[in-house]
Amino acid sequence: MRMLVVWCPDWPVVAAASGAGLSLTVPMAVVVANRVVASSAVARREGIRRGMRRREAQGRCPELVVFEDDPVRDARCFEAVAAAVEELAVGVEIVRPGLVAVPARGPAGYFGSEEAAAEQLVDQVAGRAEVECQVGVADGLFAATLAAHRGLVVEPGTSPAFLAPLAVNELQQPGGPDRTELIDLLRRLGLRTLGAFAGITERDVATRFDAEAVRAHRLARGLDERPPSRRRPPPDLSITAELDPPVDRVDAAAFVAKSLADRLHAGLAAHGLACTRLGIYARSERDEELGRVWRCAEPLTPNGIADRVRWQLDGWLRTGGPTAALQRLWLEPEEVVEGRALQLDLWRGEGHAEAGERASRAMVRVQGLLGPEAVCTPVLGGGRDPIDRVRLVPWGEELMPSAEPGLPWPGRLPEPSPAVVFPEPVPAVVLDESGKPVLVTDRDLLTAKPAQVGINGGAPRPVTAWAGPWPSDEHWWDQPRPRSRARLQVLLGHEPSQTALLLAYEENTWTIQAHYD
Repeated sequence: MRMLVVWCPDWPVVAAASGAGLSLTVPMAVVVANRVVASSAVARREGIRRGMRRREAQGRCPELVVFEDDPVRDARCFEAVAAAVEELAVGVEIVRPGLVAVPARGPAGYFGSEEAAAEQLVDQVAGRAEVECQVGVADGLFAATLAAHRGLVVEPGTSPAFLAPLAVNELQQPGGPDRTELIDLLRRLGLRTLGAFAGITERDVATRFDAEAVRAHRLARGLDERPPSRRRPPPDLSITAELDPPVDRVDAAAFVAKSLADRLHAGLAAHGLACTRLGIYARSERDEELGRVWRCAEPLTPNGIADRVRWQLDGWLRTGGPTAALQRLWLEPEEVVEGRALQLDLWRGEGHAEAGERASRAMVRVQGLLGPEAVCTPVLGGGRDPIDRVRLVPWGEELMPSAEPGLPWPGRLPEPSPAVVFPEPVPAVVLDESGKPVLVTDRDLLTAKPAQVGINGGAPRPVTAWAGPWPSDEHWWDQPRPRSRARLQVLLGHEPSQTALLLAYEENTWTIQAHYD
């Protein structure tokens, strides 16, 4: 679908400056955890960059005005922009504060062309909301967003060519899923542009990467993040609340938002669904109807739903949307996807706190009967092998990973992770077509193509596919603790009795570390 995107650059800074009554000619920055996440154009000319520490930024520009990140403020101020766009185009969807999208067909047909519609919207936002913006038009939301960053109208059918020369860093968009690790891996593989990433077949991406990488690959190809088919939610999933007394204060609206969010999410979860486009609607005491649709990159959690409802109500109540208090509020899941990724915790649901407490007492009793190691919680940490990444922590102790998971861990085994990791490696032999052992050289290369694998002294089984080896040299600088090994993935046998294994080569010996489903 052709999408038209209106983008307001540096929106967190623009919203903060508006709230403080400052001009954008003053150098300003917004920080989270003492790191810059947004800065004004004036600040960037002084050398302020995203990710810079607050102290360093103030050292480079002593007159820098610093604001704390405030999503509620950003959403409240952006309501004026969304309302201005809505006056000229129907189907307005807020992607995030600072970015709004509409189907391009309506505005283009009314104003005569997509270029004319873009010019009209730029003037409209500048005149009604007193904010500068850029407009982009392309096939799909992702391409249209990048086109808006450049103020371009991409011709129909040419979005893949437009995306091809752009850096893979564009896959990381504010408010979207964290793809930092994927981008770093793609760059290390030599795939530095979206076109290079798109040139890989989807099957190969799905084989070597996770589901998030497959969605990113679709974006790089100029497609929607998810296939276009969607399940329409049953009509009974809409949630309505009659507000008695009517709500005209933001604090009361926040309380209502949390209640409605929990009800909506519970109804969707009961049907195995999750919401990706949320419609928020309200009616005032004077029968004024308000509505706004929020588009989300990831399926919404209860907190995500509550945040967007709270932001929208705050925007309506503080920017003079209704002329009277709100007496009715309802939420409609405009678009849903399968909710497998949002499986609830074991104790989630009504009375989950009490159930969790009872479960904790039961765990402690089992530990008293069988010992502290009888009940453990798995903690995922950093490491290069699956067996190194998971640490079993006895129940009640602090859940600390064995190694920092946020580090790059070069040489880490690629996704997907194996389903079963053996506590003790199983001896194995790898043979070539002539029956000779396959070894790994000092340059981390196989001496021959694997053709057979024997497991624990059993008869060798044929290898139908293999990948690797992935070398890993640890503590090479520490003579008492050096460790050098290589990992190999193999697929044994033929359908329907195939077996996928993870093998490790260390000290001239092959062992089986894990099993894939």
